[in-house]
Amino acid sequence: MLLFLGFVGPNLLLLAIFVFWPLCYNVYLSFVQWDFISPDKPWVGLQNYHDVFLDPLFQKVIVTTLLFTISCVSATLLIGLLIALLLNQPLRWRTVTRTVVFTPTVLSGAAIAVAWIYLFDPRFGPLQIPLHWLGINSPAWLTDPAWALPAVILVYVWKQAGYAVVIYLAGLQAIDRTLYEAARVDGAGHWARFWHVTLPGLSPISFFLLVTNVLSCFQAFDIIRVMTGGGPINATNTLVYHLYELGFVAFQAGPAGVVAVVMLVLMVCLTLLQLHYLERRVTYAY
Repeated sequence: MLLFLGFVGPNLLLLAIFVFWPLCYNVYLSFVQWDFISPDKPWVGLQNYHDVFLDPLFQKVIVTTLLFTISCVSATLLIGLLIALLLNQPLRWRTVTRTVVFTPTVLSGAAIAVAWIYLFDPRFGPLQIPLHWLGINSPAWLTDPAWALPAVILVYVWKQAGYAVVIYLAGLQAIDRTLYEAARVDGAGHWARFWHVTLPGLSPISFFLLVTNVLSCFQAFDIIRVMTGGGPINATNTLVYHLYELGFVAFQAGPAGVVAVVMLVLMVCLTLLQLHYLERRVTYAY
């Protein structure tokens, strides 16, 4: 027992200091009124929750966060799977291509955002050149509320897709090749083999990527901060960015604590729903 506590104790202590205590303190802050400076923290109870939930901006932020998360996760998984299927073929320069595809994943989000700001420039950015060839005027990607969120989603998917490609590629190479041979002997075509062998074989990978990408999208901050600053007109304002604005720009610890609690509850609920309803469809026998 003492040996167990000796190994586990330091980790539990670090978790208590850097995870559980900040979490509990944040819940406490959601019930008080504080500006991060004053020594007094008047207790206001549920008033912060009442004010935040009835704020039209918060309601818009919830919708934007859901749109951002659903779009990024679905596009990342789909594009990652398609590229992985392509790179799983015996192609020339396959190793180099894998490296190039994975590179955006390890780059700084702020650096990527700066590069894409230049690419999206409607007057001087390279993206306006092919659009000009097609007779289309480049939209104001980052200043038009109708285009800002799709632009941020595009950049985030471009950054995250490489990780999904590598994970899917590892899953594809782990599937027993005899299953494909048996399906081919039974007369299964390419689509049938993909549907009945590849997809079930990749179900644990897809489930893992789904859970991790949902959590990652809920916490996306750096790209939004650098590219749009939550604008224009709050078109790209997500929960984590709204938390930043309330807490570190407006210095309203109470409302910021409420947003943080809402984020925690949403992420926990979504994870539990995925574990309860989707994990049962996962095939681990491949």
